[in-house]
Amino acid sequence: MTFGVRSMTAPLRRVAVRGLPTAADYAAAGWHSSPDPARAADEHAAFVAVLEAAGAHVDVLPPTEGLADACFTYDPVFVAGEGMIVLQQAKPTRMAEPPVLASELAALGVPELGRLTGPARADGGDLYWLDEQTLAAGRGYRTNALAHAQLRDLLAPQGIALVPFDLPHDQGPDMVLHLMSFVSAISDDLAVVYEPLAPVALLEALAERGVRRVPVSRDEYNALGSNLLALAPGHVVIFEGAPRLTADLRTAGVEVTVVDCSQFALGDGGPTCLTRPLLRG
Repeated sequence: MTFGVRSMTAPLRRVAVRGLPTAADYAAAGWHSSPDPARAADEHAAFVAVLEAAGAHVDVLPPTEGLADACFTYDPVFVAGEGMIVLQQAKPTRMAEPPVLASELAALGVPELGRLTGPARADGGDLYWLDEQTLAAGRGYRTNALAHAQLRDLLAPQGIALVPFDLPHDQGPDMVLHLMSFVSAISDDLAVVYEPLAPVALLEALAERGVRRVPVSRDEYNALGSNLLALAPGHVVIFEGAPRLTADLRTAGVEVTVVDCSQFALGDGGPTCLTRPLLRG
């Protein structure tokens, strides 16, 4: 099998990534400032090298024209156990992304399970595997209840249950807040959590599964410390800027690879955001 995902932490075997677009209006997309193309290219190449060194086959997709956030390949399409679900994004500057990524993944051989329709809206960043049969789904400004209903119908034939979690208002609809903004899995029994924003029901769901929490401070949350990528159980990639969390993880026995992706952090995307896992396990 060349595709299939039912876990946040099983060994990453195949993944799709994309660098910066050839041109884009970063201000309109809400980036803090425009990234430096040369620096971003170097950072992305180094990030890809980390993925490959961990044993992943990396499909580097071509740059897009005018889509500032298209480098964040986690969000437009969701890959589940038997194929992909093409999402519809709520952020106006991202609405063109799902069909582009879906076409590229189809060319790689990933079959399509279905698509969101009508006013259903969802980002991949709001979809988080609690276990192989249970998908947590945030409900906030980027993902709505209608998307939950459609996703539930598409995933049910695979024996996957969807559990919704309401997200806080936080900084409002113009600022990105995904479920995965404040929780990242490290292994089956360990996760990084920014607890002040986490729904109580989510904390309870983690505890019920025996998941221990590594807390992250507010300043390191703002530095995207709680958005890290598991390459395998107990091995994660994290952006520079969260030294205390990095030290805490290493003390807990976690292998931590630190990368400089400051140009991509300008768009509030972390290492998970930069990937679309196609095969884990």
